[in-house]
Amino acid sequence: MRLFKCLSTALLIGTGMPALAAGTCGGSFNGFVQSMANEAVSRGHDAGTVKQFFGSVRQDGKVLKADRAQGVFQKPFTEFAQRLISSNRLTTGRAKAKQYNSVFKRIEQEYGVSRGVLLAFWAFETDFGGFQGDFNTLNALVTLAHDCRRPHLFRPQVFAALELYEKGDFDPRRTTGAWAGEIGMVQMLPRDILVNGVDGDGDGHVSLKTSAPDALLSGGKMLSHLGWRKGEPWLQEVAVPANLDWSQTGLRTTKRASDWAALGVKPRHGKLAGHLPASIILPEGRKGPAFIAYPNFSVYFEWNQSFTYVLTAAYFANRLEGAPVMTRGNPEPGLSSSQMKQLQRKLTARGYNVGKADGILGAGTRAAVQDLQQKLGLPADAWPTGALLSKL
Repeated sequence: MRLFKCLSTALLIGTGMPALAAGTCGGSFNGFVQSMANEAVSRGHDAGTVKQFFGSVRQDGKVLKADRAQGVFQKPFTEFAQRLISSNRLTTGRAKAKQYNSVFKRIEQEYGVSRGVLLAFWAFETDFGGFQGDFNTLNALVTLAHDCRRPHLFRPQVFAALELYEKGDFDPRRTTGAWAGEIGMVQMLPRDILVNGVDGDGDGHVSLKTSAPDALLSGGKMLSHLGWRKGEPWLQEVAVPANLDWSQTGLRTTKRASDWAALGVKPRHGKLAGHLPASIILPEGRKGPAFIAYPNFSVYFEWNQSFTYVLTAAYFANRLEGAPVMTRGNPEPGLSSSQMKQLQRKLTARGYNVGKADGILGAGTRAAVQDLQQKLGLPADAWPTGALLSKL
């Protein structure tokens, strides 16, 4: 279930690592590897260690193929969530919560991250460690650093992997993971591990592939580093009144939860965190499921930038902690991929910046749809339908 992982700027600051040098991609692969080795030595790493570290590295064409083919899931949220949140994952997640109760208690005390949040990531990223990826991590990172599409993201990860190697926590020949270089049960990049890695089991090493305590505590620390607000909620299912001003929904608008309550928004279980700022999310429009999103929900986007993935992970975290199955409602049919592309081209023609016409309902397209719905006198719930397309 690997999706494109967000490399947060927050994780690229304060690590003591020099900035990316100019002219650092492309050309002969062997020459590129040698230039990286030379730079590593110039940074103060032992020449013999550097030689051993880079000695086995090879370019991996499968990594480039995976990078070019990546994308987000285009299925509606409810369908996507139904596929990912199986009864087996719920049962296993609750069993893992009991098995590692002491670890989760430590995470909750030290970082304020609720266990359901990490259990959901653990399930979606690697099926609780069952499949962590079989790409050679160093090959993947160097291949992507050499490729000139995003070298600024991956080149620093190579040097981070070198530091992990010097600590005894990385094997250039045997460490494997996802195609984009993430390692372990909750899939963290080498630089993330350097900054946030925790030796949870006390063996002197940070082993995210083989130690659940290490992986979970490291994930908890990373979420804290990304801005997780200790002990606060992240998402809650709500019922919304039929007369709500739909143009006020979406992540661009925040009000105190108590103000939403005054407008008729009601929790489907529990109580609203009235003092917190919050947004109303309608992933499939005003007739579909509805959620109130608190500040911690935004931290999810530092882990992964897909709206559908993030919402599903946040909702699954609630389910793992006892929340009932959401009310799916009766949303209006959405657009097919080809219709979405047609809509995006029409939006671009009207001056909206929605990026490439890729058929994906991303944040830019949602915002444009909501604005245009309002101008056309349609319910501005940011859910594109055939009626909107017909109006255009």
